[in-house]
Amino acid sequence: MPKLKIRQSVVKRFRVTKNGKVLHRSSFRGHLRSHKSASQIRRFRKLKPLTTARAKKIKQALGFL
Repeated sequence: MPKLKIRQSVVKRFRVTKNGKVLHRSSFRGHLRSHKSASQIRRFRKLKPLTTARAKKIKQALGFL
């Protein structure tokens, strides 16, 4: 059976932790930040976990399932 190729676009955008959680970067952090509060901008820096249904699809694209 040939080796399955993983999606490189998914590799760049998501990360899987040891426990199997899928993390992604926050949206709304690129521009138009002058009207956003400092605490909101700080929250955008953190990686956020994905919901279970979507996480399963991402893991499949990364070759974990």
